[in-house]
Amino acid sequence: MSDLWRHALWQQFGAAIDTLDNAIQACPDALWNESIWIDYSEHPVPDGYTAFWNITHHTLFWLDLYLFGTEVGFMPPPPFTLGELDPAGVVPDPPYGKDLLRGYLESLRAKCETILTGLTDEQAQRPCAFPWSRGETVSYFELQLYSMRHIQEHAAQLHLFLGQHAPEPDNNWVARARG
Repeated sequence: MSDLWRHALWQQFGAAIDTLDNAIQACPDALWNESIWIDYSEHPVPDGYTAFWNITHHTLFWLDLYLFGTEVGFMPPPPFTLGELDPAGVVPDPPYGKDLLRGYLESLRAKCETILTGLTDEQAQRPCAFPWSRGETVSYFELQLYSMRHIQEHAAQLHLFLGQHAPEPDNNWVARARG
């Protein structure tokens, strides 16, 4: 994989992570436990599942898992658990705090940068399978693009929520990874 592709992939992936971080930082304490959904009646979810903090945790958990590349042998760092993989939608109790999740984000940001800037053709082509892939494999490279889109989706949801409920700084668009 050329340096050009690795660098561009990291710059855009890092920008998605930084956009999520901006949302976390901008969230007032009063909104940390609030649900970001207006109507979720068609698909009931457990209490707390759509809270700002839990959407943040969900996004970071899947970033970590997708960087790992497989559910087999994956374990997030303590105090995080594999509860996110439970089909019943387990919500951690008590809620994770902003500092804890920002720490997780920073460690994943560094891990992601290391992995993507050092990605070889062989690593990029490694087949990966997850339940959403319906039995088909995707390359590790495509999995990372999928993961980046997942981060962008939830970062946008969080920023939309903040824009509707709190004064948000104008720094929610990030063109490239910071520093």
